[in-house]
Amino acid sequence: MKTTLEEAKENSHEDIVNHLQQLLEKNYDAEAGYKKAMTDADSSQLKNFLKQQAVLRNRFATELDKEIRDLNETPKEKGSVTGSLHRTWIDIKTAVTGNDDEAVLEECIRGEKASVSEYEDALTNQQFPPKIQHTLSKQVDEVKATLHKVKSLEDLED
Repeated sequence: MKTTLEEAKENSHEDIVNHLQQLLEKNYDAEAGYKKAMTDADSSQLKNFLKQQAVLRNRFATELDKEIRDLNETPKEKGSVTGSLHRTWIDIKTAVTGNDDEAVLEECIRGEKASVSEYEDALTNQQFPPKIQHTLSKQVDEVKATLHKVKSLEDLED
């Protein structure tokens, strides 16, 4: 029979893993979204930026994958249904707007705002071990920097 403390530790472990799995999935989605947006972008400057962001999100996914494995769990291997729907929405929007770089940037901003929200929610509502907390804090700071950069790129389009 488990003690209350053992149950609490199990629930906490499960919560930590679930939060990390959700963030991992979102980073798979973001990486795929950036790769898709790269094909829709006209400007070589924008294509290069989007490629850098896909690489960044791949790195985030690799870091989260490692954290999950360090907790003796098996990481998810692909993104979410929501993510593929979002990429389909990008397809529809860019088809309608003629692969307009501004439309691509607007979608990137929307996606990055959602990422910041996901990270902040996880960091606020879950007690992560210090090493994981550090990894997530660093990642959300980089997402915020990306959001700032995307907004400045959008200003260049005007």
